[in-house]
Amino acid sequence: MRVGFGVLGPVVAWDADADGRAIALKGPRHRAVLARLIVARRRVVPVSRLIEDLWAEPPPGAVGAVRTFVAALRRALEPQRPPRAPARLLVTEGPGYALRADPDAVDAWRFEQDVSAAATLPPDGALPRLEEALSRWRGPAYAEYADEGWARGERSRLAELRLHAVERQAEARLALGRAAEAVPDLEAHLAEHPWREGAWRALALALYRTGRQGDALAVLRRARTLLVEQLGVDPGPELRRLETDILGQAPHLDPTATRGGAAAQVWADTTAAYDRTVASGARTRLESTAALLRDLSMTGGGGLLTARRQRVAAVAAAEELGDPELTARVIGAYDVPAIWTRLDDPQQAASIVAASERTLAALAADFGAPDDEVPDLEPPGRREPGRQAPGEGSSGHETTGHGASGPGATGRAVTGYEDHEPPGQGTSRRGASGREAAGRGSSAPGGDDRGAPGHRTFGRGTADGAATRHDAIRARLLATIAVESRGLRSERGRWAARQAEEIARRLDDPGLLAFALNGVFMQSFERAGLAPRRDATGAELIALAARHGLVAFEVLGHLIRLQARGALGDFAAADRHAAAAERLGERHERPLVGVFTAWYRALRLAAAGRADEAAVEAAYRDAAARLDGAGMPGLERGLLPLALLCLRVEHGRPAPTDADLDWGPYAPWARPLVLLAQDRRAEAAAALRTVPEPPRDLLLEALWCLTGRAAIAVGDQETIARTHAALAPAAAELAGAGSGLLTVGPVSRHLADLAEALR
Repeated sequence: MRVGFGVLGPVVAWDADADGRAIALKGPRHRAVLARLIVARRRVVPVSRLIEDLWAEPPPGAVGAVRTFVAALRRALEPQRPPRAPARLLVTEGPGYALRADPDAVDAWRFEQDVSAAATLPPDGALPRLEEALSRWRGPAYAEYADEGWARGERSRLAELRLHAVERQAEARLALGRAAEAVPDLEAHLAEHPWREGAWRALALALYRTGRQGDALAVLRRARTLLVEQLGVDPGPELRRLETDILGQAPHLDPTATRGGAAAQVWADTTAAYDRTVASGARTRLESTAALLRDLSMTGGGGLLTARRQRVAAVAAAEELGDPELTARVIGAYDVPAIWTRLDDPQQAASIVAASERTLAALAADFGAPDDEVPDLEPPGRREPGRQAPGEGSSGHETTGHGASGPGATGRAVTGYEDHEPPGQGTSRRGASGREAAGRGSSAPGGDDRGAPGHRTFGRGTADGAATRHDAIRARLLATIAVESRGLRSERGRWAARQAEEIARRLDDPGLLAFALNGVFMQSFERAGLAPRRDATGAELIALAARHGLVAFEVLGHLIRLQARGALGDFAAADRHAAAAERLGERHERPLVGVFTAWYRALRLAAAGRADEAAVEAAYRDAAARLDGAGMPGLERGLLPLALLCLRVEHGRPAPTDADLDWGPYAPWARPLVLLAQDRRAEAAAALRTVPEPPRDLLLEALWCLTGRAAIAVGDQETIARTHAALAPAAAELAGAGSGLLTVGPVSRHLADLAEALR
C-alpha cells in the first residue's frame, strides 16, 4: 500500500490507497521515532542519535527498545510485507534507519513543494497552489514534540514558511481583484503575529480596495502604535508610503492598475463591452471562445487542462446548432502546435476526431461532394488488438503556443537553413508550387484517387471564393484529424495530413500550411529512422513561421529540430535549437518550452557519456520535477522510471526493481527487464511474448531497443529477428533521442547485438 505521513499537526500516518484510513502507530515513542526520521528527510539517522533524541537519560535497554519501535512501525506501515523480506519504506542502512518516503508522501514536503512552485507562477496560478498548501495544516508542525531539540529547528522553519505562504496568498488575491477574500485571513494572521509589517500593509490595501478607506487608515495607525509602543521602532517605508497614498487616493492603488496597468484596463473594458453588446446565446461567442481556448492552452498548468476540457464542450455546443461551417470553424480555430505524439485523454481525442469526421461529411453533403469511401481507413477511435489507445496514461500532447495567420506563404523548401538539410528532404519534397505534395496528397491511401466523405475538393461549379473558403475550412478539419490521430497504425491520419498539406500549399496560406505541417509531423512515425524527414518539416516550419510572424509554430519548428538533430547525434545543432526555442518562449510567454528543454538537457548529459550515472539521474529527476503543475499529466506518469531504465540499460546495469515504481504506459516494455533483474527468467520470457509493438511515436526506437535487450537475454529468436528488422532503418540514430527526453544509446550497437544473437 502507499503510505502518507502527516507532521503539520500531530504526527499521523494513513493508507493512501484506502481513502486515507488512519494507520495505528502505537505509543508516543513510536511516533517520535517516525517523526525523527521524517525530519531527517530520507537520510540515515544512527541508532545512537535516535537514543539521544528519545531519552534525556537512556535506559540500559535503549538499543533494543529502538529496534522494537522500528519493528512495530514496519508492521504498521508495510502489513503485507512477507516474513524476512527486506523493508521497503523504513529501511536499515549502515548504523541506523531511514524512512524512504516518496517526495509527495509527507504533508510537510508537499507543502514546501507547493509554496516553492507558487513563487514561480503568476497570481492566477499561484493562488490555488497556496490554498492547497495551507489546507494541509492541522495544527502546529510536530505538535507533540514542541519541546524536543531535534524538532525545534524544523518546526521554526515550517512555521515561518507558513507565515510567508499566508501573506503570499493575500498578495495573489489582491492581484486578482479579490481583496474582500483577503481581509478575514489577514486579520486572523495578524492577531497571532502582529509584528509582520507586510501583513499590515496587505490588510490595509485590501480594506482600501473594498471601499473601506477609514478602516484601512485605522489599521495603519494600529500597526504604528504596536510597533512604536511595544518594539520601539517606527513603521518601515512601505507602510508609511501606503498611508500617504491612501490619504491621497493615489491612482496606482486601483486594483486594475495593479493587475497589469494599461493592458489590464484594455482587457477589462473590452470584455465588459463584449458582455454588454454580444447576446449570451450568440453564435459568435462560440468562435470567440474557441480562439480564447487556443490562447489559454499556451499558458501551461491549469490553463492547458481547462482549454482541453472546454474545447470538447465548445465543439459539442457548436454541433447542437446544426451549422457545419460554424462547427468547422470552432474545431479548426484550435490550431495549437503539438510537440508530443500521444494524448493525455484518448476519449477526448476520439471525440474531436469523430466531430471532425461528422463535420466533413455534413459539409460534403451541403456542397454536393460525392460520398465515396476511402479504402483501408480505420474508423476514428478504433484501436488495434493488443495495444492501448493513444495517450492512455501516456505521454501528453502539449502545446507550445499559437501564432496568427499571415498572408502569402510561398511554400518553398528550406535548404541549408542553419544546420545541414537532410539528404533528399529539400526542394524536391516541398516545391514552390507543392506539385509533388499535390500529387501524393490528392489520392487516398493505396493509390486510390477517390475522395473520402467530404474530402474531395469543394467548389466544382461554385464561385471561386466559396471554393477557397470551404477548402480552407476542410483543410483545418483534416489537419485536426491528423494531429488527434497520432500514434495509431491507421492510414487515416497520414492521409488526412497529406490532404491538408496539399490544400494549404495550393491556397498559398501560411497559417494553414503551418497547421498542416503540424499534422504532417504528427504522422511521421510509421516506422523507425524518420528523423531526417521530421528535421525537414521542422526546418520548413521555422522559415515559414519566421517570415509570417507565426511565433508558436516557430517554437514548434525549433523543438522538432531539437529532437531530430538529437536523434541524428548532432547535438551542436540541437543545442542551438534549444536555445532558440527558449529565447522565443521567454519573449512570448510560452512557459512549457522550458519543460521540454530541461528534459533535453538531461538527455544531452546522458548522451555525452562524460557524467556519472548519479549526475544524469539527478538531471532526469530535476526535469521530472518541472512537470509538477505544468498541466501535462501524460508526461508525468511513467516517464521518469522509463528514463532511468534506459540509463541503466545504456550502462549495462539491470533494471530497477522497486515495487512502488509506476511505469505507466511503458509497463509492457519494462516488465520483462524488471523480471530479469529479479532472476525470474521464465516469467520474463512469458512477459516478452505479450509485449505489443511500440506505439508509432517519438519513443518507437527506444521501446524497440528495450524489447530487443529482453529478447537477447531470454533467447527469443523470433522477437530478436522482428526487433532487428524494425530497428534497421534507424541504424544511424540514437535510440530514443528523437523524443528530446531520453536515450538508450546508438541503435547501431543494439543492431549489432541483435545480429550476434541471431547467429
